[in-house]
Amino acid sequence: MAFMTDKDYYEILGVSEQATTDEIRKAFQQKARKLHPDVNKAPDAEERFKEVSEAYAVLSDDEKRRRYDLMRSGVPVGGTAGNPAGQGSRGYQGAPFGGSPFGGFPFGGTPRRGQGRAYKPVAGADVIYELAFDPRDPDARRHRTITYQRYATCEVCHGRGSEDAQASRTCPTCGGSGRITVDLNDVLGGFGFAMGQVVVECPECQGSGRVVADPCHACQGTGRVMESAEVTIDIPEHAHDGYDIRVSGMGNAGTNNERTGDFVCRIVVANERLSQKSTTGFSALGFAIILSIVGLFFLGTSAALGSVLIVAAVPAIFGLYCVLSGGVIGHPAQWWKKAGAMVVTGASEGFLMSLFLVLFVSCTSMRMGGAYGFWF
Repeated sequence: MAFMTDKDYYEILGVSEQATTDEIRKAFQQKARKLHPDVNKAPDAEERFKEVSEAYAVLSDDEKRRRYDLMRSGVPVGGTAGNPAGQGSRGYQGAPFGGSPFGGFPFGGTPRRGQGRAYKPVAGADVIYELAFDPRDPDARRHRTITYQRYATCEVCHGRGSEDAQASRTCPTCGGSGRITVDLNDVLGGFGFAMGQVVVECPECQGSGRVVADPCHACQGTGRVMESAEVTIDIPEHAHDGYDIRVSGMGNAGTNNERTGDFVCRIVVANERLSQKSTTGFSALGFAIILSIVGLFFLGTSAALGSVLIVAAVPAIFGLYCVLSGGVIGHPAQWWKKAGAMVVTGASEGFLMSLFLVLFVSCTSMRMGGAYGFWF
């Protein structure tokens, strides 16, 4: 799914950048009539309908269209109080909003020019670093220094996203609501039924209702920049596959001064890790085992027992094939512990299936006047 900043509203509506308001309205009417969810039952119709509605909400409003066109052309808009057009603002020098309608970028992605308009504080994600390790190697270093990439707090704006003292202000496009509304009755009158209104997320503030007052030239308003970081960890003697070593505050910085995540070093021991085939196989074996136990101890008739054993035979054969083809020789104790855990997981799923079978056989027997029933 494309982000707001990747969308060309003119292209979405199929009009030129010189299109008049009437041409924009007519283009929207044609597309909206075809895509309205009450008419078009295609799986993506609703999403496409919201997209054209969002494009119309911006391009049909003279002020919103002007701001959109300025941002696409690289001319800064907004600015701070006393500087309405943003001229001379340090936040725009060397970082115009070229090719990016309204700013904003997906959290966790790579920051690009002109995408810091929205003021949307989001906590920083943890950095997950997988470290290959062999605990059997006596020469393996337990003391490791790791260099990695992460988002760090911008030193220019100190994480605010704005070089001005005021970090954010009310979004001029939505007035702080975070939403923009299109009244379809006014646009698509005479369609034959009440169209109502469509509400879409404001593309400038990305639903937060706030925009950066004076976007920082270093971080483009996000309050964080990509940099190399270094951390030193000690791997304990008991570390095995999947063991996590957490270093607080060394993950990705949040946007607009939100909290920073952690650095998590995840130990990877290749010969202790189950393959996908082995995982599936042991789970299937656990499933088959519990079904067999239910057949032996809870079902009294040979017909019922035979039915359950037939049902259990399929996952048992499949599980054995997966386990044996994946290899069972030469694995350490940790590998077998994980295998046992998967058997238990499969058995728990088999237990639920067993309850269903017992209830089904019990109810069927009572309807047929059988001599036994089960009470729970």
